[in-house]
Amino acid sequence: MEKNRQLAKIFDRIADFLEFKGDSIYRINAYRKAARVIKDLPKDIEELYRQNSLRSIPGIGEKIASKIEQYFEEGTVKKYEELRREVPEELMILLDVPNLGPKTLRLAYETLGVRNLEDLKKVVKDGSLAALPGMGPKKVEKIRKGLEIFLRGQERMLLGEAIQIGEKVLGHLYPLASRISLAGSLRRMKETVGDLDVLATGKRKRIIQAFVEMPWVTEVLARGETKASVLMEDRQVDLRVVDDGEWGSALQYFTGSKEHNVHLREIAKERGLKINEYGVFSIETGERLAGAAEEEVYAILELAYIPPELREDRGEIEAAREERLPRLVEYRQVRGDLHVHSNWSDGTADLEGLAREGARLGYEYIAITDHSKTMKIAHGLDERRLEEQVKAIKEINARKVGCHLLTGVEVDIHPDGSLDLDEAILKELDWVVASIHSHFTQDATERIITACQSPWVHCIGHPTGRIIFSRDPYPLDLDRVFKAAAATGTALEINAHQDRLDLSDPRARKAKDMGVKLALGTDAHHLGQLWMIRLGVGVARRAWLEPPDVLNTYPLEELLVLTRKKR
Repeated sequence: MEKNRQLAKIFDRIADFLEFKGDSIYRINAYRKAARVIKDLPKDIEELYRQNSLRSIPGIGEKIASKIEQYFEEGTVKKYEELRREVPEELMILLDVPNLGPKTLRLAYETLGVRNLEDLKKVVKDGSLAALPGMGPKKVEKIRKGLEIFLRGQERMLLGEAIQIGEKVLGHLYPLASRISLAGSLRRMKETVGDLDVLATGKRKRIIQAFVEMPWVTEVLARGETKASVLMEDRQVDLRVVDDGEWGSALQYFTGSKEHNVHLREIAKERGLKINEYGVFSIETGERLAGAAEEEVYAILELAYIPPELREDRGEIEAAREERLPRLVEYRQVRGDLHVHSNWSDGTADLEGLAREGARLGYEYIAITDHSKTMKIAHGLDERRLEEQVKAIKEINARKVGCHLLTGVEVDIHPDGSLDLDEAILKELDWVVASIHSHFTQDATERIITACQSPWVHCIGHPTGRIIFSRDPYPLDLDRVFKAAAATGTALEINAHQDRLDLSDPRARKAKDMGVKLALGTDAHHLGQLWMIRLGVGVARRAWLEPPDVLNTYPLEELLVLTRKKR
């Protein structure tokens, strides 16, 4: 859905322009919200335009709808073009640098002549930015760290973005290939991905021709008889077409990781074997002994098959040798989503729509966890509105219009560890997620431990607060948090939103080892984000989690028994 992404980018950039110019926060937020809604739409916005249905999209008002129509009728949005003429695009890209902000950027632009990324690097390094009014070393150090995060984001992409690009390629080539798969870090479900790797078997010439002629390709970087590389959405995608007999060894080789493959080659060498992308060969005779299937590659080394998500050389090879690999949680075992927002706060979907979508996804339940009252910008719920929402949820459940909706909330944890809502309402809810949304520079350890000790809190949301490519984790002693969570029976979240994936897989694995249960939640603010539960499952699998470790695999009644047990 290329048009969705293009329009979302235009509206996001309009918001950037307005913020730089110091325009109204309400106008800025209106464009930000429109960008988010369009980006996450499960349908092609061009199709909705043709059906004259733009105004039926939750979160899209008359003014935004008219600009979308203008885009399809005239090929651009006039407001965007006007603002582009006023502010250089190369400068506006710098608004994506964490901790910089439009006011500081404008000051650097007007005072120091900062026009691009290189200019910004220079004034950070030479001290001239720190000398500006209202700046100083601490603020500049935060901007320097933001620059590091920004530059990492230029080299890699979010897992969720990579999956959407990769699956588009697979869908296009699938009818032509005998076998086809994504490979590399995407197949291993790493939280960020560099270049995308695609592997296929079949008629080489035909597959490569179709690959380089895909409608989303903006540039063909290379094209040969067995492989090709293209740019799609500013990202490199590499295709390799192999023989059927090489399929397994090539898929294993190009999936990686490098460390995992090096370890396998060492084992092979000890056995008089050589492993490469073409197969497993006898060093003595040169005969190919395996390679048609991945399972063969591991079997010839007397190893159990190792799922791609585990292939990081973190003990999986030893576990495969000793037949103690975990039975990893699978997507099909997920019975529900434990962190979803509705239009009662800053989401766009109504409660009934969420229940129906949950049923369509095959869920038993979805937890409605709208923000609490401190989050005024997100229209957070106070006690009275939350009581009203609970009544509305119970009425929908009584009518059985879809999956069961759990009454819940995402309650803010205040800096002193207290909760943002009264105990009287919290104890009536099925599922309470407690999260930090403020004071990110202060150590959050005691704050989270205090929340864990509340009998009304079932789960800590996005526990480290990191946002990939935007914000590093807040200061936190995770060992102490894990001990507190285990002792109090409080779950920790694997936030499945592509921007967060928090807890990360190494930390989720350690939480499991310390006796903590994990809960998957998409933090969805739109129906089009519910698919991201797959990303959470990917993190869980990389963390060696089995179904009993993940609360979302529990049937509804078992989950409710567990939540009551804490109280």
